[in-house]
Amino acid sequence: MNTNPSKTSRPVQEIAKMGLIAALYIVITLAVAPVGFGPIQFRLSEMFNYLALLHKRYVFAVTLGVVIVNFFSPFGIIDVVVGSLSTFLVLIISRAATKQIKNLKVKMTVTAIIATLSMFTIAGQIYLVSEEPSSFWFMYLTIALGELVSMTIGGFIIYFINKKIDLSK
Repeated sequence: MNTNPSKTSRPVQEIAKMGLIAALYIVITLAVAPVGFGPIQFRLSEMFNYLALLHKRYVFAVTLGVVIVNFFSPFGIIDVVVGSLSTFLVLIISRAATKQIKNLKVKMTVTAIIATLSMFTIAGQIYLVSEEPSSFWFMYLTIALGELVSMTIGGFIIYFINKKIDLSK
């Protein structure tokens, strides 16, 4: 029997932190829902992608948030699958690409670039399933631009919160 309360509460704390981030991702995305989905997207909740750089638990937390919120997408289950898989891969790639980088600002910049460039998956999905008359390249441009803006604003927010509260713990 484990009598050390810190060891038994650790998994509960991990799950609580993951649940909190997933819930925040969902709430922030739904708060801007008209522009959280579609060919012109702005998801400030994408700022939580940076948390994956600070701790691996957030790879799963952010992905779970995307899975759940994408059930509200007008594109249905395809957005749940494509969007969630895209997010998971971006977070894994970002962690791997920045593993040797010590400077958090540089890590965040690399992650913003990776996330922005990856928006071809979302643009492709929307292009294939929507009735929008836009071209793929226009959708990619608008979605990537929205991602870049979200990641830039969110980057400042996460960076300064992390200065006050160590988000890697």
